[in-house]
Amino acid sequence: MNFDFSDEQRELQRSARGVLEKECTTAKVRRVLEGDDGFDREIWSTIAEMGFCGAAIPEEFGGLGLGYLELCVIAEELGRALAPVPFDSTVCLFAELLKLAGSDAQKALYLPRVAEGKLIGTLAQAETRGAAAGARAAVSGGKLSGTKCPVMDGGSADIAIVVAFEEQDAAPTLFLVDLSSEGVERTAVETLDPSRKHALLRFGGAPAERLGARGEAVDILGHVYDRAAVLVAFQQVGGAERALELARDYALQRVAFGRPIGSFQAIKHMLADMFVSLTIARANTYYAAWALQSDSAELPAAAAAARVSATTAFQHCSTNNIQVHGGIGFTWEFDSHLFYRRSNLLALSLGSQSQWEAKLVDRMRTRKAV
Repeated sequence: MNFDFSDEQRELQRSARGVLEKECTTAKVRRVLEGDDGFDREIWSTIAEMGFCGAAIPEEFGGLGLGYLELCVIAEELGRALAPVPFDSTVCLFAELLKLAGSDAQKALYLPRVAEGKLIGTLAQAETRGAAAGARAAVSGGKLSGTKCPVMDGGSADIAIVVAFEEQDAAPTLFLVDLSSEGVERTAVETLDPSRKHALLRFGGAPAERLGARGEAVDILGHVYDRAAVLVAFQQVGGAERALELARDYALQRVAFGRPIGSFQAIKHMLADMFVSLTIARANTYYAAWALQSDSAELPAAAAAARVSATTAFQHCSTNNIQVHGGIGFTWEFDSHLFYRRSNLLALSLGSQSQWEAKLVDRMRTRKAV
């Protein structure tokens, strides 16, 4: 069984890397990080024109209909470039939720615009702290009330899929909400990585359209989160690989006591450990990509393994990249902190590391019992 990408997929990877190295410089990442713009619109327009947004969207809905392997290749290159674009929220979550739970009319209305890069979507799931006391998001008479925070790209998104309780239901439902409609208020929130903006969304009687079956939000989200976990894991692998390359290159160039610091045993061990964690993550993500593409029963366990190992690798490599660079690695002017910020943001974007570790153990037990 061959778990490597095909020649065509490798060519797509080379093409994506070439464009992103030219268009998505760290200077552009910093502009978004330090500015008020929600994302870089030029980069988003470029990748949309190349078909990246619609790679896994069926042709009947305006996409390329390629498949998840191509989307994994694209995700890795976006992660490597730290692309400040709403790929996670729009392509990995919003589009996948529509594909799985949307009606034909909803798919026809929104998916072509996603494929063209003309619609920014997001998922609003997390409740604010006040929700623990009973102030949960709820829909009554087709109107949504409540608060969601943090919402990735919540300040830039055109539409959100919101998890809320309908009437007196015990289980939540998914709802489509136009964020430009009356009854929606947005407030920016600070995160560790401002190059990927988040917001607090308040809903005060905003019109809401049901997505999927009533009370089925948990089941639908479970399936989509497994898909998204694989795609985000590839972003993490891409970021980890680039952090390792930066550390290696600096270790070969920086001279101390008359010799490159890469010749010192401590630096060698640090780089070797980074390579090992990256290699383990890549093996797990490749297996998860196969499970995703083939719709295998192995996907739940494979997605959790990819998520856990890729999160570990990116955090490990981004942290050690700073250490290899020494004092300069901690400065604002140097790029090391950009990778550190993104690694920590992605570590929480689909749930914490401990949550995915628990899922992995649980799924491995279930598989063994069967």
